[in-house]
Amino acid sequence: MSTKRKVAVLVAGSWGTALATVLADNQYDVALWTRGEAQADEINTRHTNSRFLNDAVLPAGIRATTDMKQAVTGAELLLFAAPSAAMRDVARLAQPFLEPDAICIHATKGFESVTYKRMTTVLAEELQIPLQRLVVLSGPSHAEEVVRRLPTTVVVASASIEAAEKAQDAFITRHFRVYTNKDVIGVEVAGAIKNIIALGAGLTDGLGFGDNAKAALLTRGLAEISRLGTAMGASPLTFAGLAGVGDLVVTCTSKHSRNWRAGSMLAEGLTLDEVLSKMGMVVEGVRTTSAARELAHHYGVEMPITEQLFAVLFQNKTPREAVESLMGRGRTHETEDMAGI
Repeated sequence: MSTKRKVAVLVAGSWGTALATVLADNQYDVALWTRGEAQADEINTRHTNSRFLNDAVLPAGIRATTDMKQAVTGAELLLFAAPSAAMRDVARLAQPFLEPDAICIHATKGFESVTYKRMTTVLAEELQIPLQRLVVLSGPSHAEEVVRRLPTTVVVASASIEAAEKAQDAFITRHFRVYTNKDVIGVEVAGAIKNIIALGAGLTDGLGFGDNAKAALLTRGLAEISRLGTAMGASPLTFAGLAGVGDLVVTCTSKHSRNWRAGSMLAEGLTLDEVLSKMGMVVEGVRTTSAARELAHHYGVEMPITEQLFAVLFQNKTPREAVESLMGRGRTHETEDMAGI
């Protein structure tokens, strides 16, 4: 029987598997939960997760299982890396086996569909635990690079500094640097909304609009993130940090970004259904666009990039028409609507 401290990682997608690798490198006994028997067998026998991370070799300290009770029982930390649409269901399955003082961390960048709730809210409701036991992990971090142990820096945020520091201790390695933050709302909003801007970056690149347009998109996109975030109660400073501008830059410029690739394919003329079919993995920015648009209306916040992307995704507007609409907006001052400036 293992004498290592146990953590549970739910689920075995690319991000969950990459973070499981970080935890295993820190000498944790990692239970990696998946719904798929074939996937669990591959991870346990070949130490690979080829569907999500090609042929990256996983540490022996990771043990996959389809048994939620086996995964969660005895775990001092739970890491939820399920897509936003599946988070509530996964949390509901885990709740009966949760240890009384376990810290629960999530690394999902999105809002719940229909309710538009942040992931910490969803987890608090389903796990029936206080916010002081919940942590969000975010920042500029592609799974494909983390699993290769390339230098990566992220942030963990919680209402409890003690919980954040426990998460920091669990994840920090020579290759994976972790900062703490108290602004849970800001970190979650920044992580979710940047996926929308990454869709837009893919569109502009796919249309061949050049670096000038992309730089403007990122800058004005950050203004949209800041406006919504502060309206929801976040600190403006968070958006100048790793969870904000850091994650925005990497997601809008990297070949690893699903959202950028999806936007680029839309610019090539593919329909949304065709893009999602070709991707074969969750593109969080698509769901988030609807959620952010509704939240913007609720809080009375102007988000023109989000509005135009919603029109492209769901109202048959062409990418070129969307960019022309943005460029044709009325005159305004750059800083008049940027939070905290």
